[in-house]
Amino acid sequence: MCNSRRVSRPWRPLVLLPVLAAALTSAACSRSADPLIDNERERDEVILACPGRIEGLSEAIAVNAGIDGVLEAVDVREGEFVVAGQIIAKVSRAELAAELAAARAALEGARQARARLLRGSREEERRRAAAEKVAAEAVVKQARSRHQRVAQLFQRGVFSREVLEESERNLEVAESTLHAAEMSEELIRAAPLPEEVARADADVRAAEERVRTVAARLEKHIVRAPISGTVLRCHLKPGESVSTAFPRPILILADITRLRVRAEVDERDVGRIFLNQRALVLADAFPGRRFEARVWRVSAAMGRKKVQTGDPTEKSDRDVLEVLANLEEKEPPLVVGLRVTVQFLRRSDPPR
Repeated sequence: MCNSRRVSRPWRPLVLLPVLAAALTSAACSRSADPLIDNERERDEVILACPGRIEGLSEAIAVNAGIDGVLEAVDVREGEFVVAGQIIAKVSRAELAAELAAARAALEGARQARARLLRGSREEERRRAAAEKVAAEAVVKQARSRHQRVAQLFQRGVFSREVLEESERNLEVAESTLHAAEMSEELIRAAPLPEEVARADADVRAAEERVRTVAARLEKHIVRAPISGTVLRCHLKPGESVSTAFPRPILILADITRLRVRAEVDERDVGRIFLNQRALVLADAFPGRRFEARVWRVSAAMGRKKVQTGDPTEKSDRDVLEVLANLEEKEPPLVVGLRVTVQFLRRSDPPR
């Protein structure tokens, strides 16, 4: 009895060894028989995980007013899509409208003064100068005729020398009056001087520049969308003041037609990142879901951390490399600003 017990014990492991060997051989054969499974496992192997944040195709833009004043209206609402150049808000600046009207009036006055200078004297003034010249010619003709008669009678001894000299003086006065009338008509019909035209042109340019300056200041009271995108948040309401010295954003705007993730890779892991690399995005708000992404851009310089995970043991004194990855899903349920975890895979597939 005792001998049979001793002999039966060593046979138990000997019986199990062939079974284990057969199982290992079968597993090895199954792995080697299907190389596609090995490639898939290697492709989906996570080699790096880092924090990230969801954002749109463009970064969130804080839209401010270009002038100081009181917000008159906000023409958009949160979640509304706007196009570039669309009016999204207005600032009340009534005094600038009055200043612009005054500047335009001054410009019109400068233009009319220049036109008046180039046109010359009025037609009525020209006709009056011509009439005065004709009258002066008639007086000269009459004075010359009288002087000739007086001179003849003086030769006969009818008039004295005093009468002759008075006749000569009257003729000289008449001729001087005629000369003045001719000069006046010539002046009225003369073209403006070059320096007068240059001064008029300078006055017009100065007035035009004044109008452009005031119009540009007034245009700033209209706030337009800098890009096409969705209004993420409105910070100010009508009636609140806006200032360029202490700017406060009126609203936040971003292009979220497609979403991407901005990941921060630790400086020790930058060698594992490359373009077109596949990645998985995980969010605590969606447990069990993985959102596929693909590396689109890798920053050319290191920087400081911006995404904090909330882990007290996190190292915040290390530099990071920003990596942008586009989400493959067109309309994922993720929202801009959501903190996520980005897992980078070893291999990459050709882009679809």
